[in-house]
Amino acid sequence: MSDEPQTGQPLGAGPAPGGPVAGETWHRLHPLSPVVRSGRGVLAVLALIAISATQKLGSNGSHLPEIIVGVVAVIAAVINWLVTRWRLDGPTLRIETGLLRRDSRQLPVARIQAVDVVRPFLARAFGLAELRVRLAGSSHADGRLAYLPEAAALELRARLLAAHHGLDPATPEPDERVLATVPAGRLVGSVVLSSASLILLLMIAEVAIAVAVPAALEATGGMLVVWLIALGPLVWRRLATQYGFTLAESPDGIRIRRGLLGTVAETIPRRRIQAVRMVEPLLWRPLHWCRLEIDVAGSPGRDRAEGSRRLRKALLPVGSKDLAGQLMHTVLGADAPALRRPPRRARKKAPLSYHFLAAGHDAATAMAVTGRLRKITTWLPLEKAQSVRLVEGPVQRRLGLATVHVDAAGRDVRAEFRDRPGDEARRLVDELAALSRSARQGVSAWPAKPADA
Repeated sequence: MSDEPQTGQPLGAGPAPGGPVAGETWHRLHPLSPVVRSGRGVLAVLALIAISATQKLGSNGSHLPEIIVGVVAVIAAVINWLVTRWRLDGPTLRIETGLLRRDSRQLPVARIQAVDVVRPFLARAFGLAELRVRLAGSSHADGRLAYLPEAAALELRARLLAAHHGLDPATPEPDERVLATVPAGRLVGSVVLSSASLILLLMIAEVAIAVAVPAALEATGGMLVVWLIALGPLVWRRLATQYGFTLAESPDGIRIRRGLLGTVAETIPRRRIQAVRMVEPLLWRPLHWCRLEIDVAGSPGRDRAEGSRRLRKALLPVGSKDLAGQLMHTVLGADAPALRRPPRRARKKAPLSYHFLAAGHDAATAMAVTGRLRKITTWLPLEKAQSVRLVEGPVQRRLGLATVHVDAAGRDVRAEFRDRPGDEARRLVDELAALSRSARQGVSAWPAKPADA
């Protein structure tokens, strides 16, 4: 059989809707893929040309550098389309790309961890979607098909997941159960009450005052413009990326759909979840709102969410505390353990935050509450614990206190038993270490006695 792309149908058009997604023949991406890939760069170049023309910059009328950049972006996108092909070869999805350096990836269907569908704004306008395939043991997109017709992308995703679970490809995908949605009004309210929005409003007010007072405008105008340029996109990104947020439960994990101009549909397998955090900003507390986040194992790499290198993803951008507690139980499959406060002498070390400190654990979960202006409640499954450590600062030693950290994989993922009596802290270290070992072995029972120090 030839390795050349299939010629019985237009190469870029992909499979016909309702027809076979793949076979033992090579396929190319949709022929409009170069337009989508280079569209953002071309629009940026056109914007620069328009701005320079409006401001009468470059009086010679030469925009050659901008035009060259745009042409290079288009040529690179076309070359990428020409050298990229894919096929579903039995139990393996094969993706080949690269001009000077050929990259041939073979993705075993049995190791597929999640298949995400991403629709940037320009792709949605053309009815296209990007398929991102993640394998077990990996944290970023191991395979990308950008772009396919939307119907073909959804069909290929269903076939890959069906093959992964050993089902007939013709079997309909199991229904998902919607757990939560975020109304647009509540999302806008949460963004307005965020610190970035308040600073942005103050900057706008200051600009208005500066315009009325020319001397003030000359002194502070440049800095105000910089702040507006920095904070404006931040506020807009929060609205655009979390708009239409829907959280659902499916057999292969937790599914999140979100986006205003461009949409993202991603699946997070439960085994990748290291911890759940409920964040209560000061301005949200009168409304009993909170934000629920999950810490995901691994490094997001190129597939990072919302342009961030952090491993934290929003499980609920904004919602009630009762809903957050229900979602925590659904995601972790455990109830919140009873909490205990530090001794009263801990007030001398943390007079402002003492009122909010609490922690507790059971055989499966460690839970801790910290923070004053930004109250954070952390649930950490003990089976995910990587280490248990005891820390004593100079003030704590003087007061006979210590802090026990239960660390999970990832950056700053931990539950903290802050300012515990020294004897209790040492017992906690042994007890939590033993419970973590039991949880990893699937034993949900308390140890007969604490392990020896």
